[in-house]
Amino acid sequence: MDQFEGFKDLQRQSWAHFAPLEMVTMIPAARLVSFAGVPAGQRVLDVACGTGVVSVTAARLRAQVTGLDLTPELLDRARHNSEVAQVQVDWHEGDAEKLPFEDGAFDVVLSQFGHIFAPRPHLAIAEMLRVLKPGGTVAFSTWPPDQFIGRMFSLTASYMPPPPPGVSPPVQWGEQAIVRERLGNAVTDIVFESGTMLSAALSPQHFRMATEHTVGPLIKLVEALEIADPVRLAAFREEYDALAAKFFQDNSIRQVYLMTRAKKI
Repeated sequence: MDQFEGFKDLQRQSWAHFAPLEMVTMIPAARLVSFAGVPAGQRVLDVACGTGVVSVTAARLRAQVTGLDLTPELLDRARHNSEVAQVQVDWHEGDAEKLPFEDGAFDVVLSQFGHIFAPRPHLAIAEMLRVLKPGGTVAFSTWPPDQFIGRMFSLTASYMPPPPPGVSPPVQWGEQAIVRERLGNAVTDIVFESGTMLSAALSPQHFRMATEHTVGPLIKLVEALEIADPVRLAAFREEYDALAAKFFQDNSIRQVYLMTRAKKI
């Protein structure tokens, strides 16, 4: 197993516990689908679909939706969500860096906070654009590095061993200049728009405790430090709580995100 496959295997395991957080991502999912302008009948791919909130949202607008994710447990939840919503989605277990679809197979390619975790951004975006038809729309939501989630991921990374060489930080996808560079001359009409996601919590500590059991990077960090270095874990938790307090008001954590939309040439 090469370094990237090993890294993805750890991701697959750590994100298996994300499902309890799906509720907070549902309103941003509707915003992304609206931002992308998904009409009825279009072929839509949801990359790194997680529990399927974007896929189900698009399918309820009568789009022809395919959802793909690396983590089987999240796909099980996605299938349940589509059954409850009484919509048809074609679910696939797969890798954002190696999409199992033909060139130009989709009218719209979406990703909500998902493709950003592919270790090699150039491969992920190349694949997303490859399966998109000329004139089709690519749209995704990401975390700016100067906002809460971006800063939380950077804080978490500072307490963990460095990733394998060549793995890019997910928060780079939240920088407009980097997004433009990665999309390159394959697209036109790039549009950016900000949104805000609110997570209910009784305190910064309450929020942190919830994310320690659901957010992949935090799960890995806590598992690594809980026995090996509890003093370092306590220091991390203190820093996390102080950061979260800056974005906490009225029993919620304010999480600003960035949406990008472009047309494939």
